[in-house]
Parts: sequence; C-alpha cells; structure tokens
Amino acid sequence: MTTKILLEDIRIFAYHGVLPEEKIIGTFYIVNAEITADFSRATESDLLEDTINYALVNDIIHEEMEIPSKLLERVIGRIISRLEATFPQITAAKIKLTKTSPPMPGEMRGVSVEVEKKIA
Repeated sequence: MTTKILLEDIRIFAYHGVLPEEKIIGTFYIVNAEITADFSRATESDLLEDTINYALVNDIIHEEMEIPSKLLERVIGRIISRLEATFPQITAAKIKLTKTSPPMPGEMRGVSVEVEKKIA
C-alpha cells in the first residue's frame, strides 16, 4: 500500500531572494508538501508511531523557511533533507514553494519551484 500525507497551502512570511531588499522586506510564501510512504500499519493500528507526524513535518517546514536563502531550490533541498533524516520510512517527497510577490513587473499569483525526490 502506498499512501501520501499532504500539507497544503502553508502560508509563511520569510526572507528569501537574490536581491538585497528581499532579505529586508520579505514576503509571503506558500508551501505544499507531499510525502509518500507505506502507512498500511497505521490504517490498522491507529497509532501515531505507525505513520508520520504531520505536525512535526509542519514544524520542519517552518524552521527551514526561517533560514534566509537566495534560491527557493535551496530552501526546498533543506526541507527534503530534514524530512529524510527525521522520517526514514519516506519513499518520496515533493515540495512546492511559491513566492507570492516576486520582484518582477506584471501581475501574477506568484512564482513557484517544485522539487520531487524519490528516496530509496
């Protein structure tokens, strides 16, 4: 059985970007996380230790978002590394990170980077 835990549209204020003013002004980001693993034991046991604690996943995302980075790819890389280290049962992780107000002309909902990693 393959199952997924999805954390959707986590809104976090942070300071990422290449431009110096992005590290001063900051903006809101939207994080979506998809974590794949075999949670079949949890479907029978009803025990937290048989699944992944998504409150802890949320904490990891918030902690990594607090560390300013130039690239969204770097932020995602740190999140995935922490998830792998914390939850060895993960078989795949996909993180989408959206900067809601990128410093570019034109109206848009944001600019996103998505990284998906298969973990063996």
